[in-house]
Amino acid sequence: MPKVIYIGDDGQEHAIDAAVGDSVMATAVRNGVPGIIGECGGNASCATCHVWVREEFVPLVGEPGDMEEDLLDLAVSERRDGSRLSCQVRVTPELDGLTVDVPPEQP
Repeated sequence: MPKVIYIGDDGQEHAIDAAVGDSVMATAVRNGVPGIIGECGGNASCATCHVWVREEFVPLVGEPGDMEEDLLDLAVSERRDGSRLSCQVRVTPELDGLTVDVPPEQP
C-alpha cells in the first residue's frame, strides 16, 4: 500500500496507508487528518482540501485542470507551486511516500 504523508502547519506528521485509486483527500478525511475538510465530498467545488505538494512529487501528480485552477485561485491559503486540490490527486503505487503540506486555513 502506498503511504501518503500529511504535514500540518504545526509540523505534525500523519503518515497514512492509502488504497490505490483513492484520492489524497478521501484518505485524509477517512483517517481524521486535521485541516483537510473535503466539504464538497471530492467534487472539486469547494477548495477545502487544498494542499501543497512537495516539489519532488509535483511531476508525479501532474498539473491541475482548468476547473481546479479556478478553485485554487479562490483558496484562502496562499497559492504556491505544487498547490492542488487533494480530491483531484489519485493515489498510485508511484506516489508511495507522497508528502503534502496542509495549509493553516481552508475556506
